[in-house]
Amino acid sequence: MFEHEKITKDVSRAKKFFEDIISFTIGPYTLDEIIEKRVNTINIVDVRDYDNYTDGHIPYASHIPHDRIEENAEILDKSKVTVVYTYSDSCPRAYYAALKLAEHHYPSVVLRGGFRMWKKFDFDITKSSADDYPPSDEI
Repeated sequence: MFEHEKITKDVSRAKKFFEDIISFTIGPYTLDEIIEKRVNTINIVDVRDYDNYTDGHIPYASHIPHDRIEENAEILDKSKVTVVYTYSDSCPRAYYAALKLAEHHYPSVVLRGGFRMWKKFDFDITKSSADDYPPSDEI
């Protein structure tokens, strides 16, 4: 029996895994509704690179590169849930960043589908210029 067959036959483990996915991710429709009705109750963090962020990001999103999340987490309000996203689900950087935040006691979830899904549903996008953004050595 292949290793993946053993794992997939462990239904208790699978149940816990899928419950966790549901609990620790958020869909684009839900995030859009939160932004419209109560944006001040969440932090939104884009962990993509600088060029992708300035080309377009979710409104109210802060930019913290995934590899700098631990050293810059203090800019986030720890009493709010932080929604983390990257370009798509195929990139694990959002999960890595959310894990690092959780290790430092920041409640966090990952946006399912990432920015690609956000754009697909044609939700609002904000663009930034270099003038709106601090030099990379300050982050």
